[in-house]
Amino acid sequence: MAMSVNTNVGAMIALQNLSKTNKGLETTQLRVTTGLKVNGPKDDAATFAIAQNMRGDIAGMTAVKSALAMGEATVNVAISAGKAVSDLLIEMKAKVVQANQAGLDTDSRDALNNEFTSLRAQLDTVVLSAEFNGKNLITTGGTALAVLSTIEGSTISVSAQDMSATALGADLNTSVLTDATGATTALSAIDSAIVAVSNSLASLGSAAKRVEIQAEFTNQLVDILKQGVGNLVDADLAEESAALQSLQIKQQLGVQALSIANAGPQSILALFQ
Repeated sequence: MAMSVNTNVGAMIALQNLSKTNKGLETTQLRVTTGLKVNGPKDDAATFAIAQNMRGDIAGMTAVKSALAMGEATVNVAISAGKAVSDLLIEMKAKVVQANQAGLDTDSRDALNNEFTSLRAQLDTVVLSAEFNGKNLITTGGTALAVLSTIEGSTISVSAQDMSATALGADLNTSVLTDATGATTALSAIDSAIVAVSNSLASLGSAAKRVEIQAEFTNQLVDILKQGVGNLVDADLAEESAALQSLQIKQQLGVQALSIANAGPQSILALFQ
């Protein structure tokens, strides 16, 4: 091979290999820094596209999780208030049964009636305060709650259950215990109200269970999708660590090889001495 100062083939080859090593080292350092083996479409176009689609699904599922949590809280508030209403009705029944006792004097009846009306007023107070995020499922005029359950837009419908004293029966809302006739009417009304509230609580409980099950499934699905994305794009840091050390050694050797190759043409000077 001719000796030339214009063309240094050895230096060219050394430089090419060093550039290749530097590029590999840059890629490995990026993977170690980000923890990802696929940082963009240039790394692996197909895998990156699949991962981005899955990330979109995860974002949508996360929004669904929030909607389900909000819906579950709304229904739970209604259930808690409904249980309080049921407890108040049971207390009211005790007063009504006591008022049906024969031989009560006027003062005793008045006292029982005052307690009865006070409990009835508290019932309406509980119903009116059973609101979460602007939604009340047990008040007069309450509307059904549509809880977002999938990223496609499907919903779980929770029917409103009016538990106000008026909705539980006109007799209950107007009953008085000041006489035996009123006490008898109130007993029938309170029994009907207890049954109605129990049915309403059963309906709310069934809806709450549906929302809870869907929320648990959505949580599991999000975890599975995140695991899937990780399997696609996460770097094996043990493997990358080994590659990093290897490339760093190759880089040092490449620099030395290039230095030796660049020194080669200097030997031509000896021919002119």
